[in-house]
Amino acid sequence: MSPAMTDASFALTLALLLLAPLAIAGVALINTGLGRSRSAAQSLLGSLAILAVAAIVFAILGAAFTGNLPGTAGGAGHSFQLAGKSWNWLGAAPFLLGGLGAAPAQSQLALLFEFLAVALVGLLPWGSGADRLRLTAGCAIAAVIAAFVFPLTAHWIWTGGWLAQLGLNFSLGQGFLDGGGAATVHLLGGLSALAVIWIAGPRRGKFPKEGLATAMPGHNAVYVVFGCLLALVGWLAWNVAGAVLWLHAPLAALPVTAINTLLSASAAVVATFAVTRFRFGKPDASLCANGWLAGLVASSACAGIVTPAAALFVGLVAGVATPLLVELCELALSIDDPSGAITVHAAGGLWGLIATGIFAPQPGQLVAQLVGIATLLGFVFPLVYGLFALLNRFVPFRADADGERIGMDLHELGGGAYPEFVIHRDDSYR
Repeated sequence: MSPAMTDASFALTLALLLLAPLAIAGVALINTGLGRSRSAAQSLLGSLAILAVAAIVFAILGAAFTGNLPGTAGGAGHSFQLAGKSWNWLGAAPFLLGGLGAAPAQSQLALLFEFLAVALVGLLPWGSGADRLRLTAGCAIAAVIAAFVFPLTAHWIWTGGWLAQLGLNFSLGQGFLDGGGAATVHLLGGLSALAVIWIAGPRRGKFPKEGLATAMPGHNAVYVVFGCLLALVGWLAWNVAGAVLWLHAPLAALPVTAINTLLSASAAVVATFAVTRFRFGKPDASLCANGWLAGLVASSACAGIVTPAAALFVGLVAGVATPLLVELCELALSIDDPSGAITVHAAGGLWGLIATGIFAPQPGQLVAQLVGIATLLGFVFPLVYGLFALLNRFVPFRADADGERIGMDLHELGGGAYPEFVIHRDDSYR
């Protein structure tokens, strides 16, 4: 049972959650900037539509399975007994947000946090499918995530599910810890992005010959870097609010959470700057932006737990790994991920969760983190892939070849994002 929330904590957390959508706006702008100019309007409109669809579906169906309402932030759920332990596997709450107004303040704030989280999860596969993913497919993917996948994961981790109970049942630290959504948002979103990429395939012309990759740089580095600055504000709010809601941190501990978030991102971007400067002779703007985001993602797991020195180390590792993983995905694995969701959100979230276990003072915490990671990789990812593969049969993910050639703006919206400019030349395909 979580401690009662004071009026000061309630007011602060509500204010932070009203700033948290800036992280969503930042990610949407980054996704747009990293795609082609001929698909920019579809990308941003899709982000808005995905947010709306995810919120509606989560309100109608998904929120019932997280178990926030009624009760406290560790709400009711369906459980079974195994080996003398209670395993809480699915939330049980009214559909259509029944009883929301009468619920405790902390439950209402937790639900608002989850609304924002499920919207951000939906944006990650959308960005990875840029320039070939149909708008209706992006919305359908978001609906599946909001209805089933995210509520299941959120209940297990945040609202009293079996992963959160690992500490109580097996003395593994405090149970699986994920204060800012490194697992529930970023690792889940990154794995969803990987499933979409595998199903939809790469953009035409990206891999003309085996072992080779054609450079398709993002069309607007200004969008990308400005999106990083927007994301910082949202991430600070998100991590601090998560520390209050999920880690039950006292008010005196919250400035450290914010400082750790900034330090992790700062160390990451400096590390990526240095790596790209060394490898290519000049720093790469898009890779540095991805490094910055990877540091923010890693901080989502550990900002409320580690020391500032540890936060610097976490960011440093994330920043060094990001450009190397981008090359690995493109050149070795032939994965076409324009937004970098796999290297930034999946890998960054994974590293942050492991770092939480390494630096947490409680014995057994690393084992709890590894159990949660294994669950996401071994159960949730196959579930996501299976659901998306089935969905693709009814709502085809990929646009036709002509749509890719002329751009998703003209193909799906009937007009370009930049009508006064010549925005692209015709690509030559194999």
